[in-house]
Amino acid sequence: MSESTSGPLRRSIEVEYWVVEEDGSFTDPGGLVDASPGAEREFVEPVLEVKTTPCDSAAELREELYERLGDVLSRAEEVGKRLVPLATPLSDESVTELDSDRTRIQNRVVGSDFQYARHCVGTHVHVEQRPGREIDQYNALVALDPALALVNSSPYYDGKRLAAGARSKLYRRMTYDDVPHQGRLWRYADDTREWSRRLERRFEEFLVRAEEEGVDRATIEANFSPESAVWTPVQLRAEFGTVEWRSPDCSLPSDVLRLANSVADVVNRLDDATLRIDGDGGRVTDEGVVLPEFDAVLRYVNAAIEDGLDSTEVRSYLDRMGFDLDAYSPVSHEIDGRETVTPADARELRLTHADRLERDVRSAVRQ
Repeated sequence: MSESTSGPLRRSIEVEYWVVEEDGSFTDPGGLVDASPGAEREFVEPVLEVKTTPCDSAAELREELYERLGDVLSRAEEVGKRLVPLATPLSDESVTELDSDRTRIQNRVVGSDFQYARHCVGTHVHVEQRPGREIDQYNALVALDPALALVNSSPYYDGKRLAAGARSKLYRRMTYDDVPHQGRLWRYADDTREWSRRLERRFEEFLVRAEEEGVDRATIEANFSPESAVWTPVQLRAEFGTVEWRSPDCSLPSDVLRLANSVADVVNRLDDATLRIDGDGGRVTDEGVVLPEFDAVLRYVNAAIEDGLDSTEVRSYLDRMGFDLDAYSPVSHEIDGRETVTPADARELRLTHADRLERDVRSAVRQ
């Protein structure tokens, strides 16, 4: 344990949205990419990502995210486009990849299952690494992974119900099923050396797999590093000096901000709190932070994906870990219950939630 670290814990957000026309059909972001700093394309055509810079406080993060989204939405209104905060396309419509060496390599390594990743948009939360506490921060975020249930925003894939957290199931159990070390949640780590060894092993596996599929090493190394060749949900990011949590779905900005800051608050407690791993309960108290054993975390994660906040076990766990469950109303539970979702249904749902996103941003700007 290191000595207490003073100063604010910086945090940032990256959130992806589907881009649609006025009729709810997918379209290219086009000029939305130039509407604001931090607006970028993703690897599939109808997706726009909006990033914040590292912010010193919850208030600063809120202001910057809403300002950037407001600029993007203003441009979108001018050109007849909308942003949709749902984690999957819902129906069986195809999603087109943008051509790049990086995407071609992933298709070769992962195989046909990489198609599932094209149908997912989510949120990434970064918190600043504290010197000497990096592994405590990483382990805490691993234990907090079941909090993805708080913003599950789609239960559907390919027009049918898949899970309360369809995106998480698509990524962890379907996209990377044949290369599970790349995409599933990794165990707690003892120190940063162990983390580095894991990255090197996974990167070597990736290189071997890619070379077996006919990709030359120079092309692989030009597009991937040990850090960028894994998609595990919690990562130490040396490039950014952060611990990154990649599990939450795309959702309304108010929800992802609330979740990001709640997670940052737990991590921030590690500056002064005692951290230990014990049993299968887990809890955050004035005395310290207790993380459950990893197998218990996996049980909570699986329930968060399959059942979301309908799981009593998940609700009890997140309550013990300090989350205000009453502050969240995951969209997955609201739109669940359909046997099938047709393309017409999906377009209507997208427009409904594009309206919600715009109201959320307008309301924040007026405050």
